[in-house]
Amino acid sequence: PRLVDKVAPADPADPNSREAILPQAGQVLFPDSSYKTAQAIRDFNKEGLPVMIFANWRGFSGGSRDMAGEILKFGAMIVDALREYEHPVYIYLPPHGELRGGSWVVVDPTINEAKMEMYADPDSRGGILEPAGITEVKFRLADQLKVMHRLDSQLQVLDSELESTDFEDAQDEIRDQITVREDQLKPVYLQAATEFADLHDKTGRMKAKGVIREAVPWAESREYFYYRAKRRIAEDECVGQLVSADASLTTGEASDMLKAMCDGDWEDNKAVVSFFEEKSSEIVEKVKSIKSAAIQAQIESLKKELDGVEFQ
Repeated sequence: PRLVDKVAPADPADPNSREAILPQAGQVLFPDSSYKTAQAIRDFNKEGLPVMIFANWRGFSGGSRDMAGEILKFGAMIVDALREYEHPVYIYLPPHGELRGGSWVVVDPTINEAKMEMYADPDSRGGILEPAGITEVKFRLADQLKVMHRLDSQLQVLDSELESTDFEDAQDEIRDQITVREDQLKPVYLQAATEFADLHDKTGRMKAKGVIREAVPWAESREYFYYRAKRRIAEDECVGQLVSADASLTTGEASDMLKAMCDGDWEDNKAVVSFFEEKSSEIVEKVKSIKSAAIQAQIESLKKELDGVEFQ
């Protein structure tokens, strides 16, 4: 990750102040970059644009200087901006990119499930803790030693010899051999555990847990997101028209109506884009009929209400 320098200029009103150059690590959100991100998202929302976020962050900077710089407030601003976003938002983890810690929290699709979707390249990684951190917490030295003595045949032999002998000198010698063997195995077991933890951060596991919508290879991402964005814009517009025509309709019900009208595979973005382009007149007629039925139902409701009123 590239290191950048933040320059804090000297205060002209204070003769004792000096210019400060503060190094900032790459892949980390600082108070200034968090505020800039939140502000950009709000600007895009006002301009009516879909947003594509290439997420490659290891987390927020949590030092005492950053806490004093209100990192929590500016991080929460990103959440607020995404929660209020009215257009499609795509979060994509690029090849060899990673999304960790608090930076995952502020772009999680559950913030705005109607608009936000997360995707990842098969070579990316995602998870709150990095594999080395997981093994340090969940696979401590005592746990490693238990697994070694359960699986390694040489240690099992030494353990049985230690139990069978009553001489202290022999026991000390066996214990030394056990320690040597444990030291030989520690790096191997730690590496295996780290690899196992890394498997949980891959796209297959993310997809199985439902935290990403799809694993999209980088080579296919331009075409995929072109049709996905085109489909979402057309779908959101049609859903909005249906909901405006009949206020009793939910977004999900309006989407199901469009799905019922589509002859192709609803999960195929390209096919759905073709459906919206070719059947636009049918969708307009559907909106008109829904609006007409909603108005008719409203008139009948008012008529029943009127019939029940007694005038004096």
